[in-house]
Amino acid sequence: MFRKGTRFPAGTVLLLFGLGAAGIAIGAGQAGTAAGPVRCEIRADLTNGTTSLEGVVHADKAVSGSYRLRVNSSGASGRSNIDQGGDFTAGPGNPARLGSVTLDTRGARLDASLTITVNGKTIECADQIDGAI
Repeated sequence: MFRKGTRFPAGTVLLLFGLGAAGIAIGAGQAGTAAGPVRCEIRADLTNGTTSLEGVVHADKAVSGSYRLRVNSSGASGRSNIDQGGDFTAGPGNPARLGSVTLDTRGARLDASLTITVNGKTIECADQIDGAI
C-alpha cells in the first residue's frame, strides 16, 4: 500500500489519528453508554422487515428513576413519532426493560433515543437504524 520510507506531514498523521479516535467514540456511543454505575442501551432486532427496539437500563446498585423512549421513523410507508415514558427500578442482575416498539422498516430510517434520569442525573443513549440492516 505504501512504499517503505514513505513520510507523512505531522499534521496529516495527527488528523488521521484524531479521525480514527472520533470514529471509535461515535461508534461506541450510538447504541448505549458503556461505563458508569448506571448504563442505558437500545436493543434492536431486525426480523422479516420489521425492527423491534427496546430500551434497557443496567445498574451496579439498586436505583429507581424515570425514562423516555423516543423513536422517529421515516420512509416510503410514511412517518411515525413514538414517545413512551414512565418510572423504573433496576439493580445488579436485574436490568430494567423500558418500552418497546416494533415497526415495519423496509427502506425506513429510525432515530431512537432513550433518556433516563436517576438521582437528578440524566443519561442518554441514541441510535440510528437503517431498514437495510
